Amino acid sequence: MDTLNDVLKALAADIDEVGDLVHGIDEADWSRPTPAPGWSVADQIAHLTFIFRLAKTAAADPDTFKGVAASASRNFDGAVNAALEQFNCFPPGELLARFRGEGDASLEALAAVPEDSVVPWLVNPLPPAVLACAGIMELFGHGQDIADALGVRREPTERLRHLARFAVLTRDFGYLSRGLTPPEEPFRFELTTPAGEVLAFGPEDAAQKITGPVHDFCLLVTRRRHRDDLALTASGDAADHWLDIAQAYRGPAGEGRTPGQFADPCCD
Repeated sequence: MDTLNDVLKALAADIDEVGDLVHGIDEADWSRPTPAPGWSVADQIAHLTFIFRLAKTAAADPDTFKGVAASASRNFDGAVNAALEQFNCFPPGELLARFRGEGDASLEALAAVPEDSVVPWLVNPLPPAVLACAGIMELFGHGQDIADALGVRREPTERLRHLARFAVLTRDFGYLSRGLTPPEEPFRFELTTPAGEVLAFGPEDAAQKITGPVHDFCLLVTRRRHRDDLALTASGDAADHWLDIAQAYRGPAGEGRTPGQFADPCCD
């Protein structure tokens, strides 16, 4: 089982990877639209910066965080838009510096939390390692939007195991965001890493099963690729339906992506 330190190392590497995506791009590229409707590259970095400030506050100052979370729960879209306005007003260099600064501060704050305790979060308190996995999920999804906008190919890494584990824990989010009742029966997930290791979650004899590359799985649960463009296989009606609605984040599902939207759906 991965420790908090393992997950934080992966999170730190992902922060560096996303920062490197935009380091040195020109101002026009910062304004380039991404596949997320209405969001530019700068908006993506601004959103991530806000997420890391939230995580830092949750870990280091829980009382202040609870007030922020209460406000966000009353108007989710308003909170997201306010966050964008808070950070994307900065010129590119300063925005990138703030992204890295808030990312590093969140790492430090999470590392100071006892591994067996919980940190307040937007819906339920989370162990610090799980909250760090949520950060990895945010970086993967929004980083993919940036890469798609810039025409950059991202290499899948073994760090995707942390996002896969988080997506298994949050299997029911796609149902809840649509007002559906999640199935009671368990799912089996067998996901192959870039190095060829099979990550297995859930009972071996489960009738509902998802198999395929872990990278494709992560693209699915962050809704950055359509299931038709991914090498994922479902066994069982419930598992097949889940591939249509899977998401590893709370709140609205968003528009997702359309079949064939990307020339190389697994790697662009």
